Amino acid sequence: RAEKTEVLSEDLLQVEKRLELVKQVTHSTHKKLAACLQGQQGLDADKRSKKLPLTTLAQCLMEGSAVLGEDSLLGKMLRLCGEAEDKLAQELIHFELQVERDVIEPLFVLAEVEIPNIQKQRKHLAKLVLDMDSSRTRWQQSAKSSSLASNLQPSGAKADALREEMEEAANRVEICRDQLSADMYNFVAKEVDYANYFQTLIEVQAEYHRKSLALLQNVLPQIKAQQEAWMEKPSFGKPLEEHLAVSGREIAFPVEACVTMLLECGMQEEGLFRVAPSASKLKKLKAALDCCVVDVQDWYSADPHAIAGALKSYLRELPEPLMTFELYEEWIQASNIPEQEKRLQALWNACEKLPKANYNNIRYLIKFLAKLTEYQDMNKMTPSNVAIVLGPNLLWPQADGNVTELMTTVSLQIVGIIEPLIQHADWFFPGDIEFNVTGNYGSPMHVNHNANYSSMPSPDMDHGERRQHDQARRPLSVATDNMMLEFYKKDG
Repeated sequence: RAEKTEVLSEDLLQVEKRLELVKQVTHSTHKKLAACLQGQQGLDADKRSKKLPLTTLAQCLMEGSAVLGEDSLLGKMLRLCGEAEDKLAQELIHFELQVERDVIEPLFVLAEVEIPNIQKQRKHLAKLVLDMDSSRTRWQQSAKSSSLASNLQPSGAKADALREEMEEAANRVEICRDQLSADMYNFVAKEVDYANYFQTLIEVQAEYHRKSLALLQNVLPQIKAQQEAWMEKPSFGKPLEEHLAVSGREIAFPVEACVTMLLECGMQEEGLFRVAPSASKLKKLKAALDCCVVDVQDWYSADPHAIAGALKSYLRELPEPLMTFELYEEWIQASNIPEQEKRLQALWNACEKLPKANYNNIRYLIKFLAKLTEYQDMNKMTPSNVAIVLGPNLLWPQADGNVTELMTTVSLQIVGIIEPLIQHADWFFPGDIEFNVTGNYGSPMHVNHNANYSSMPSPDMDHGERRQHDQARRPLSVATDNMMLEFYKKDG
């Protein structure tokens, strides 16, 4: 068999090896990149949109919005999100069409057309080289078979024909080699263009994500605005001022609802706030209170201990105690003052420093607890007992350590704060109070037994004026205070 002649230079042989590697990598990349497309490849934008998962999601959200209606928060959210997802789907279609046109299709052409054409041409050249080698061999064998001298060329018609055949074969090899060499060098020169496909991919992706982010950032404020404008927001575990601002209330909804219900059905219940409630009833009531849809009438005949438990849970789950972290040390220091009148005055001073929202709610709650203790003969809840079970839910320290251990050491001090507030509720918080603030519950009004004392600020004063009122005043003595309470009780 004729020995094969190598007609390509060493550089072109290296290019030939690189061709196969580039083909493999490009083919694999094209396949994986096409698999990333969510739309069906080759379809126009409209047909592609119908088969896109994002489009299906957008339609589902819009249909859900239509079912729930614009009068529900979920309905509004579904509509806004559905519109956003539809716009995202359009951006995705535009992105995929551009990737398909500028990256996927050129990679396909490179891997499946351009490189295979060069390789096909290389195989054709190999065949031509083989033909040329065969012609040369036949011509050489013809020369040997003639009895001519070694320095003479073969002669005769047959030898001429073989020589012409050899020359034509060599000419075809040269033409094919030149064309192949040009194509190979062009491939090497165009490597920058091929690399640009991947730069284009990243640029198109970046632009798609920028537009998608801008779209989402545009819709987020609308979604947040709807959330903030929605009145039915959870109250448990939320900051007091946030709940009051959102609901447009002065007294927290769980506080007013529980107090008004207890005024109707729990004032004579023994061990109120102390006896553990039914877990299922407590969970149900908390859930109803949390979405502000509780039907108070249903609970008038229900378990008062569940109502009391819900009130305790709300107070305890506040991110900051009703009597605030900021004033914690001042409350504790006031409770440690030995002299009663000075201790009460210090507690009063701390009360006056409470933020308005906290002041209004602690005043409301203490007035209720004072009224609860009026029934202590039946409910066994003296001011001390109430302070023991409810005090830790009104004031606790801000600490990173073991809260349980810490509360054990300060519980007595907290009782020493809450108990006098309940005992002297009308002195700390003068003026009558309407427990049914929103007019929804039909609860009785708390009467201020000390309202006629000139030493008390007017109940018509606002919070700021009351803080400026007679800072030097001192509380009534305990004896006088208790005497007046007994007097009014006897007086009916």
